[in-house]
Amino acid sequence: MKTTKVAALSLVSTLALAGAAPALAQTINIGHLADYSGGTSDVGQPYGQGTQDTIAFIDANGGVDGKTINSDFNEYGYQVPRALAAFKKWVGTDKVVAIQGWGTADTEALVGMVTKEQIPYFSASYSASLTDPKGKVNEKSERAAPFNFFYGPSYSDAARAMVQWAADDWKAKGKPGKPKWVHMGANHPYPNSPKAAEEAYAKELGFEVLDPITFALTPGDYTPQCLTLKQSGANYAYLGNTAGSNISVLKACKTAGVDVQFLGNVWGMDENAMKAAGEAANGVVFPVRTATTWAGDAPGLATARAISKMSDPSGTTYRPVHYLTAICTALYMKEAMEWADKNGGVTGVKIRDGMYQKKDWVPKGMEGVCKPSTWTATDHRPTTSVDLYRAVVTGPTDASVTELIKTGTIKLEKVATVDLPRKTELQGW
Repeated sequence: MKTTKVAALSLVSTLALAGAAPALAQTINIGHLADYSGGTSDVGQPYGQGTQDTIAFIDANGGVDGKTINSDFNEYGYQVPRALAAFKKWVGTDKVVAIQGWGTADTEALVGMVTKEQIPYFSASYSASLTDPKGKVNEKSERAAPFNFFYGPSYSDAARAMVQWAADDWKAKGKPGKPKWVHMGANHPYPNSPKAAEEAYAKELGFEVLDPITFALTPGDYTPQCLTLKQSGANYAYLGNTAGSNISVLKACKTAGVDVQFLGNVWGMDENAMKAAGEAANGVVFPVRTATTWAGDAPGLATARAISKMSDPSGTTYRPVHYLTAICTALYMKEAMEWADKNGGVTGVKIRDGMYQKKDWVPKGMEGVCKPSTWTATDHRPTTSVDLYRAVVTGPTDASVTELIKTGTIKLEKVATVDLPRKTELQGW
């Protein structure tokens, strides 16, 4: 198992103090799955780096009650077979007690396995199908996922919030008739995850829901899709892919003269994408999981900046929204491990139980950054409150993201907080 340099140093120090104490008594083994080279690497890299930096920071500052987190990093290129192989190793050889995961297809493929092995799986997939720990909470919830956790609103709740915002936007502009809504994205578990929920809610709020428009998860020439979008007369278009391919769509649609309000999913836009897309990204509305951005002002940003120095000692790198989200996710796991350590030992079952111990929970030191979250034994939706931001681009974006943020050429502007009701009938889909 690979161990970060900081983790290794911490482990050596701990063992020196413990004398002949066995290594397993002083380490906590976890797996870390990340996409740095595949179809979602544009957002996978900053999220994965945030996870790596947070684990290193934990180990450099006392670990989990003195125990080092030994993290086995696996860059799997967004390929489900490689994720399954990594899981087999983690369970068979490494005896991990938790996993920091990534994509929807692989997370959903592993639900039954992590349930059988009783290993808490902290994914960067926010599929609503992961929020029902008991199973069949309603007729649309298809499975139990008792060991799956994520931080932030589900894809479905975030999409519902954007539908609500779009309905309010349409009314505020005094537009006549029914607004038209269209879902855009790859035919893949990740962009498809919220599709049924989003379209059902759009119909409920009076939208005309158009036929979906498909485009791949990878960048390409999406002029045909933009022409289809233009001809459809859509007013609001949900982009279900990650930023990399969305950038291609935004640029092509700007060239084609498409007049539509784009809404990105949580991975569909960020500061790096704003730089890459330039003025084509201006106006895109999307959900942000944390209560602030790197350019904001919150007490917890001091902790985040200290964590960032694990891979950027200069402290000058601007971190996008996904990096902050990864910090929150890893720190929730860490505090659940601390509870487990005091209540029978750091096992998968005890870590899971540790996730149920607090209400409106913010990890220590992350005040004003991580939004208050609550997980229970019957509901793994951490929140149904969704913050929506607008991408604002006011000029050429050929400078660094750090410089563009500093000059105000790009910025994230909060436009709404949509508080959805925590209805049981909306759980799990």
